[in-house]
Amino acid sequence: MCPVTQPADPTPPTATGMTVPAPTRHPLTPLLLGLIFLSAIPALILAFGRVSYEQSQKTAALVMDYPAVVTQARRFGRDPQELLAHYQSLGVNGVGMYEDVIGNLAQRGELYLKSGADLRAETGDAAVSPRNFYLRSLKPGVAESLPARYTIPTRTVQVDGQTWTEWPTDPTFLPVGPDEQLLQQLKARGLMPVYRPYADDAVREPGADWPDVPFVLFNGEEVIGARTPELLAQINERLGQRVPALIEATPQRGLDTLVATHGGARTFSVNAAWQNRLDPITLASKYNLAARERSMRLLYVRPYPTINETDDLLRRTTELLGKSGVKITQPVIEPFHENTLLRTLSLIGPVAALLLLGLSFPLLRLGLIAAAASGLLALVMNKFNPYAGVALIAAVTFPALGLVLRRARMSDWFIATGLSLTGVLFVSALGATKDSVLGLEPFRGVGLTLLLPLLLVAASFLPRQDLRKTISDVYGAPIKLGDILIMAIAAGVFALVFLRRGNTTGAGVSDTEAKIRQDLQDTLVRPRFKEMAGHPLGLLGLSGVLPGYFGALLILGGVVGQSSILNTFSHFHTPLLISAQRCFLGLGVGLIAGLIMVQLVRAALHLWRTYGHAPTPEARA
Repeated sequence: MCPVTQPADPTPPTATGMTVPAPTRHPLTPLLLGLIFLSAIPALILAFGRVSYEQSQKTAALVMDYPAVVTQARRFGRDPQELLAHYQSLGVNGVGMYEDVIGNLAQRGELYLKSGADLRAETGDAAVSPRNFYLRSLKPGVAESLPARYTIPTRTVQVDGQTWTEWPTDPTFLPVGPDEQLLQQLKARGLMPVYRPYADDAVREPGADWPDVPFVLFNGEEVIGARTPELLAQINERLGQRVPALIEATPQRGLDTLVATHGGARTFSVNAAWQNRLDPITLASKYNLAARERSMRLLYVRPYPTINETDDLLRRTTELLGKSGVKITQPVIEPFHENTLLRTLSLIGPVAALLLLGLSFPLLRLGLIAAAASGLLALVMNKFNPYAGVALIAAVTFPALGLVLRRARMSDWFIATGLSLTGVLFVSALGATKDSVLGLEPFRGVGLTLLLPLLLVAASFLPRQDLRKTISDVYGAPIKLGDILIMAIAAGVFALVFLRRGNTTGAGVSDTEAKIRQDLQDTLVRPRFKEMAGHPLGLLGLSGVLPGYFGALLILGGVVGQSSILNTFSHFHTPLLISAQRCFLGLGVGLIAGLIMVQLVRAALHLWRTYGHAPTPEARA
């Protein structure tokens, strides 16, 4: 084993105009690169397995909220079942069916529900308490069967010669199980029911009468039984073969327990208030994006205030889903399985890459300290989970590794990109799990994937000299107004990039950009703008066209492009092939833009230097 010492064989000097020092070629470099690429083989096998799994899951159900359809039908004087059949002809294949409550039984004429005040006013019976509520069957046995369902004490009373059940509290919204007649009608129409049960502590046996449906979608911020471990265990058992639904951006307490046993169906829904602020075409684009790029299996739809708007939404949604290759049918949910052996073998590559990164710094001790600190931080952020921690190590190491190893010419961009793509395999192999592909276990350290590679590459720019002298030189360096302006612009650009990471950002998007994004995602997979901007900056910096520290700043801009590649693949609920399309579109656009930018800057600088100067005799000759 070679001792870890400063090699005397550095790489050749960097290109003209570059002020950063050349990286170090450590004797261990070939061995570590070999380990990286050998370890990438099991990671590549896992990537193929993940793609195969995701291709088998390209189905989604278009589920219409049934109570909303009923409300819309009544407003326009139409029969709810007839209107639902119309929407079914436009692509709807599922229906969200809520659990009945006692008030529904009263609306259907199965029982009378009277407040004590009303009943006393009607009958004049002084025995009726105005504070209580009274039920009487219209359909034989309905009111009499209800008290056994609840822990609420009731009693039977005679009022004006009729038998009533007296309740000490308003029972209007107590859940009473499914409307079996409606359920059978919906099934007979070929619609897939999604059952939505209500939670109420007064129910004695919640979940005991759930219907035979494929999916259960809980209401509110927690599943039934979330506050009581024993009850949650009963609900988990009573789910049977039903699959719980996970609503996008709506975490529900206790749902992770159910998903661990039964798996989960990712669900995309838009609340009515937000939906009414969006036109149907824009909303259809969001449903398509959810199914194609976020693996949403249940697309929960509510009708617009008008039937025409709802028609436009459904037509556009089914059109876009068809173009995206997503089949509208009843989804069959299969859990994603991890291969422990292949994942363990994949651990070697990122660790070797992190060591190689540290050994390649011009200041060796600084490089090793930076590498060790980065690895420890990644593990701490992931609570020392080796797979998740090393996935983060891969995400922060590989974007920096290429530009630390080589940064002398434009062709080095291809090496940096190749190493970043190799890192993608490790991130996917180590980070993709049953929970992460469902979005239950998000990638920890997304902010670090943008920040840490920048810091690592910037630290590798320090000259090969005593660090104290470098600090003294920097402190004593004269600063011009132009330097301050350039640094402010660079800091502002990075702040904007950092704030706009992820799906929910701290910086807004203009209407023009939003329109461009929608048009792109409706026609093809939208590339990330960080990559389309970062790659040209990296190419321009590596070209050596710009003098002084401009090249170094532009290389750091290129690091953002490389980091964005790994960041793209850290969204495990996005199919791997979709992330790959986004990545390669960004690479292609960035490469072309970068090559053009280099020529334009070179021509502009030549014009700046020569404009107004007469050509020399040699030039005229």
